[in-house]
Amino acid sequence: MPARRPAVPSSAPPSSPGLVARLRAAGCVFAEDEAELLLATARTPAELAAMARRRMDGLPLEHVLGWAEFCGHRICVGPGVFVPRRRSEFLVRRAARRTRPGAVVVDLCCGSGALGAALAAAAGPVELHAADIDPAAVRCARANVATAGGRVHEGDLFAALPQELRGRIDVLLANVPYVPSQEVGLLPPEARDHEPRVALDGGADGLDVLRRVAEAAPQWLAPGGSVLSETSERQAPAALRALSGSGLHARTERCEERAATVVIGTRPVSGT
Repeated sequence: MPARRPAVPSSAPPSSPGLVARLRAAGCVFAEDEAELLLATARTPAELAAMARRRMDGLPLEHVLGWAEFCGHRICVGPGVFVPRRRSEFLVRRAARRTRPGAVVVDLCCGSGALGAALAAAAGPVELHAADIDPAAVRCARANVATAGGRVHEGDLFAALPQELRGRIDVLLANVPYVPSQEVGLLPPEARDHEPRVALDGGADGLDVLRRVAEAAPQWLAPGGSVLSETSERQAPAALRALSGSGLHARTERCEERAATVVIGTRPVSGT
């Protein structure tokens, strides 16, 4: 997982050479951009010093700032919550093509709720639900989906959702963990040490959670509804087999620019 280059607002103040030097010495690849964001966010010199210290201690920049930029929006990100990746914007764009106003949208394994909130902002009024098994993520997601009138549920995958959604979901975002267990230790320290393992570890081949989603999705999707999930390029063939094995029409889409791979499974409409 390469280092994430932070998006710096055009209104950010010029960075301090001393702060840049300290961040660079601590191993921050994009030290100048990070310094500008810290300066723009901190309200006092004391707060700036504390934020810089936390960043130099290895805390993810987004956790230090309290937010991450995603699809042009500031998403609240609390300590211990999975930070939305910019490559996942491709998943949102694919989902937006399938989302009509008034659609029932579910953001499963939602983390901060970034994907659901961004999709609701892009697609217009939707009935938005988000769910996660991690209480910290649920608290964070509630802040992010509130503007879309969304509801956040705590629990394991579909067990967290209201039964009234069964057979009604038009778009199911399932950005499940897909890092193989033996590769979690190879992730950058920011992810490995500060994000919940439940949001990263996808089991032996990285597809354990996706298989569970694929198995249950046909009962929850509306006819013609789709589940969209991010995976790696090498995992895509097995991910497609999991979706098609549950009776869904499966396909994959790839964005080379963001190195993003999305698998899509669509529930057939009767007679097709």
